[in-house]
Amino acid sequence: MKLFPRLASVALCGLLLGCSTTSATKSGGGASPRDKDKVLSQYRKAAAALRANNFAQAKTLLDDAILTISGVPAKDPEARRARGFFNEESSKIYFGEPYERVMAYFYRGVLYWMDGEPDNARACFRNGQFLDSDAQNQQFAGDYAILDYLDGLASAKLGGDGADAWQRARANAKHGTPPAYDPQANVLFFLQFGYGPTKFAGGQYGETLVYRDGYSEAYSARITLGGVTHRADIFDDLTFQAHTRGGRVMDKILANKAAFKGTTDALGDASLLSGLVLTQSRDRTVRTAGVGVALFGVLNKVVSSATTPRADTRSWDNLPQFLSFAALAVPPGRHNATVEFLDSRGQPVARLTKNIVVEVAPGRDTVVFLSDR
Repeated sequence: MKLFPRLASVALCGLLLGCSTTSATKSGGGASPRDKDKVLSQYRKAAAALRANNFAQAKTLLDDAILTISGVPAKDPEARRARGFFNEESSKIYFGEPYERVMAYFYRGVLYWMDGEPDNARACFRNGQFLDSDAQNQQFAGDYAILDYLDGLASAKLGGDGADAWQRARANAKHGTPPAYDPQANVLFFLQFGYGPTKFAGGQYGETLVYRDGYSEAYSARITLGGVTHRADIFDDLTFQAHTRGGRVMDKILANKAAFKGTTDALGDASLLSGLVLTQSRDRTVRTAGVGVALFGVLNKVVSSATTPRADTRSWDNLPQFLSFAALAVPPGRHNATVEFLDSRGQPVARLTKNIVVEVAPGRDTVVFLSDR
């Protein structure tokens, strides 16, 4: 008589789990792999297009990605499902961690400036800084030096006062003091070095999102253009930005999932062992109880196995490690330029040197985007 309620409970739980799965399937079962990774694919392709000087493609990809991420990720139904015990975080539509979304706005800002729209570029830089400001770790909130610096430079070029933004950039700079604005500077170099951070899963069940540091051979650049040589130092380090973003709401959810998985697994082991011991008894009632205990253990092991606490480790994995910038005053015309990427000792890494031609147009800024990759 005691076995029946236990078997009924097992059947009921199985039915509920089955209904949950069926319901999810009928309602779409979550985004397809292609849809849920669409933004990630756009990020990666846009970064590659920028390095290949395919700026039109990069703009299209970034515009579409930004349109998606400008919604509220927390309200995404896939994100809500991913918080459940039996759905992986990676099942949700990919938006990226804040440092990744910041880079989408940064790149789009560069492209706006390239098209002669510093006002729209400034709006992108401000949006990027706003994204970084929404941090749990307020000590490092909104601390991209390059975003504030470019905000102030755009303001100065538009006839405004960029002093406050420059002061913020100076306060956030960790690799030297950003240069004062030169109102005559008309050639803007946006430079990036190295390989940025990526993600992996840590913890007993992969429930902890951990960042693998990026790396770079280059630590600065030397630009020779129009008879002028200019050193471009690091403004921001994306590994630092990834590490200092602070905790996520999802981190607590994954920790709870991991604890639940561990508890049900341990309870399952204990119940199975106890049940098997009881089934060896000569007393029929005890053996019957043992079967029930063992079934309870099996149920817990099934629930534990179905619990998915693994962190989402999808990464925008072709970002740089360092961001740099330089502004030069150069007369209009066609100029040969050499950009040398310097190592930590200030020596050129010969194979990374770029020789390019810069067409400086009168009356507007000329924007050059370069990567050591």
